[in-house]
Amino acid sequence: MENKNVLLSIRNLDVVFGRGKKAFKAVENVSFDIYKGETISLVGESGSGKTTIGRAIIRINPCSNGEIYYEGKKISGKLSRKDDRDVIRKIQMIFQDPAASLNERATIEYIISEGLYNFHLYKDEKDRMAKVERVIQDVGLLPEHLTRYPHEFSGGQRQRVGIARAIVMEPEFIIADEPISALDVSIRAQVLNLLKKFQRERGLTYLFIAHDLSIVRFISDRIVVIYKGRIMEIAESEELFQYPLHPYTRSLMSAIPVPDPKIEKDKKLFVYDPSSHNYTESRQPELVDIGNGHMVFGAPDEIEKYKKIRFSNEG
Repeated sequence: MENKNVLLSIRNLDVVFGRGKKAFKAVENVSFDIYKGETISLVGESGSGKTTIGRAIIRINPCSNGEIYYEGKKISGKLSRKDDRDVIRKIQMIFQDPAASLNERATIEYIISEGLYNFHLYKDEKDRMAKVERVIQDVGLLPEHLTRYPHEFSGGQRQRVGIARAIVMEPEFIIADEPISALDVSIRAQVLNLLKKFQRERGLTYLFIAHDLSIVRFISDRIVVIYKGRIMEIAESEELFQYPLHPYTRSLMSAIPVPDPKIEKDKKLFVYDPSSHNYTESRQPELVDIGNGHMVFGAPDEIEKYKKIRFSNEG
């Protein structure tokens, strides 16, 4: 990942829901960069703050603290109307549930065209229709599907419509929020391959949100592991799978199913216990780069231990 251009930068991000005694900090002091053209995955169990971060980037969730920069410009907080529209056009989101995120009363043609209408990204009706027909074929559907409604499609087809709606805007950066978790296993690979194809053809950058490490292994350049709103580990995909250092990462790894039924049956699940760290006022954890672009969250003595594990295994 050396000499990469930073496309998006998150700095000391906090997101708090509610006020006073009911305040809940969903994301705490999160910082990481996303490089142009990469797929970076945000992985953690439900409620870990993954989607909250994605929604903070597209300005649905306000930041309570910290900043988000896109191409060096601050996009969190108040923006001029022009900058706001610019961000909406360049950053698109593909949602988890293809049924809930499509307007049931609108035709597929209207759903895909909505962004084009809002931003007037077409010369005339003929140009708009050509764009819509091209993108529907790009995602593997047919022009005759455009007159139909979402309920007439399967989950996989609806997700393709969701992808077409994002792609037609010609964005630079796409946040894919668990885009395949609601789909059958047989369809998942097709949707992932489609996202990879668009990345190659259009030079797209993805933030892929998932709770399952096995899904992201083969599509990610880097993986960010998050637990209860804090980053536990960041590393390149193969590095993380070879050297999972933080115990929470190891617990996620142990939950990945093994294809061999006998091994799967005898497998010991590793359960993460956050109280095992015994952090105190004088022994506070932080996110540290231990080398190889591998960052781990821990107290100084834990970091030394992680370094030993990581580098004594080499050679």
